[in-house]
Amino acid sequence: MRSIKQPGAPHAERIQWVEARGRAFAFTLQAGLPLLEAARRGFAAEGFAGGVLNFGAGALGPFGYVMPALSKTGDNAAFYSDAFRPKGVTRTKLGSMTLGVREGAPFFHCHGLWTEANGRASGGHMLPDETVVAEPFAVEAFGLDGAMFTAESDPETNFKLFGPVAAESTGAQAKSRAFALRLRPNQDFAGCLEAFCRAQGIVRAKIHGGVGSTIGARFTHGGVTEPFATELAVTCGAIEAGSSGALEAALDVALIDYTGDLAEGRLVRGDNPVLMTMELVLEPMG
Repeated sequence: MRSIKQPGAPHAERIQWVEARGRAFAFTLQAGLPLLEAARRGFAAEGFAGGVLNFGAGALGPFGYVMPALSKTGDNAAFYSDAFRPKGVTRTKLGSMTLGVREGAPFFHCHGLWTEANGRASGGHMLPDETVVAEPFAVEAFGLDGAMFTAESDPETNFKLFGPVAAESTGAQAKSRAFALRLRPNQDFAGCLEAFCRAQGIVRAKIHGGVGSTIGARFTHGGVTEPFATELAVTCGAIEAGSSGALEAALDVALIDYTGDLAEGRLVRGDNPVLMTMELVLEPMG
């Protein structure tokens, strides 16, 4: 399996996880608000301080983002491009967000694909302090009670990354069992989730959110992304028994690589290792 050498030693715990409670719900992001504040308000209205969400068509402007890029210093295995700030209204195709806390304040990690006002198709990592909701649009969310994604320094990758930590209950109506996860580098995305479910006795699960990166990508439709640095959003994900009876993860994703090429499809199981991180919520379904 492909691997990328990280600047720091591998952490002994390859899956960072917290068991919590949660609930799925939908809301509309309000126009004129920074995307971060619009998301925060939507979760707060349901009694949650954070969680994950997915979205399709939407409108952003002003808008700022970065793409994956090669590291110029060698301090990281890969890095970010300079910021892009397209004029006009950018129309999103899809996206996935983790809403958590950084340095004590709300913060998000959000990847997606979009089309800029000039017709340029692109994608990447949205900048929380430069992105505003231009028109109302709907999102599908999953709020967490008892866990919070919190940005902390990660010596292995030399980045400050979101990872789940235990948190006090907010008293939200959270009926479902849920696991907040962060997958660490150089382990297969699908295989890692399948092993986690087996260890927890989970026979079927739904994935909510899903923000991270893989070392290139191999798709079941035959497509291949060779450039190793990507920004990825999970568009649909589930884990259940396959034809052999063993657990299988079906992971539909969209990504942009550091050359600017876009790709979408279902990932091949066993051939898509994590590059830097992968954040998501796993909801057991029975």
